[in-house]
This record gives sequence, C-alpha cells and structure tokens, in this order.
Amino acid sequence: MRLITIAMLGALTVPGMLAAQAGESPRESQLRMLAYQRKVLLAMADSMPERLYRDKATPTQRDFAQQLHHAAGTVFYISSAVLKGPKATLPDTGVALNSRAGMKQYIHGAFDYAEGVFRSESAAARAGTADLFGMKMPTWQVWDEMYTHTVWTAGQIVGNFRKQGMAPPAFTFF
Repeated sequence: MRLITIAMLGALTVPGMLAAQAGESPRESQLRMLAYQRKVLLAMADSMPERLYRDKATPTQRDFAQQLHHAAGTVFYISSAVLKGPKATLPDTGVALNSRAGMKQYIHGAFDYAEGVFRSESAAARAGTADLFGMKMPTWQVWDEMYTHTVWTAGQIVGNFRKQGMAPPAFTFF
C-alpha cells in the first residue's frame, strides 16, 4: 500500500516538475492541469461502452457514470461555491448518467465553467484564502486540490474497466 501511495504522489508531481523545467508559471500549469482533467474524463466516457455506464466495480462504489459525474461535478461545485464563481447550471444529470453524449456534455459544461472562473480570477483573489470543506488554504491551492481529487476519482474508475476485462484509456504521463 505504501508503494502505491508513493507511486501516486510521484505521478502527481511529474507534470509540475516538467512544467517548472519548461519555465511555465504556476498559473499556466494549473490551467494545463484543468485541461488534462477534462481530457482524462472525456477519454473514459468515450472508452466505456454506453451499456456499462450504470455498472459498478463493487457493490458499494458509485457506478461508472456516477464516478465520472462526481469528478466533473466536484470541479464545478468547488469553482462556484468555494471560489465564488458566477451562478450557473450544468446539463441535465439524468441525461449525463445514461448516455455518452450526455456525459460528455456534462463534463464539458463543468470544465468550461471552471476554466471561465479560473481565467477571471485576479492575482489578489488567488492570493486570498478559501475554505475548502473546513480546511483554510490559499485560493490558488484549491485548483491543485481539485486536480488531486479528479486524479483520485479517475483512478477509482479504472476498476470499472478492469471488471469488464478492458484496458482503461492510456495514462499519458508514462
């Protein structure tokens, strides 16, 4: 278990290290990671047969569609509630949970919204403090926490592919 944790943390730091080597700013890196999250979730939505969207890897886990919905919905929720984005709504959840097209529309809606909040965030706002589920932290750090949550949730979704004897979409960092 310890080795898995170390490997996961290493995977999370690789993009940041590569960006730092390229002279990318933290803000540019966070925007790139937001785009990467969208790409991973869309690849998962495209790779799972639609007939298996409501299948669970284990009885107590969310089903495949609920996991994708949770990952994208959390990005939307934190952007709006924690980071005080403008009032908005996402595409219909019932459609998202039951069709590939609906899920992709939902993912795009969540990430389009979050990207808009990100791009409009001032330097002063990024330097401020946010309350993320009872944890006070610099506002800029909330974006990193969202990334970690999406990667964590996407990792859990791999079990849905394995249960079906399928390979998940390629992990692009190695």
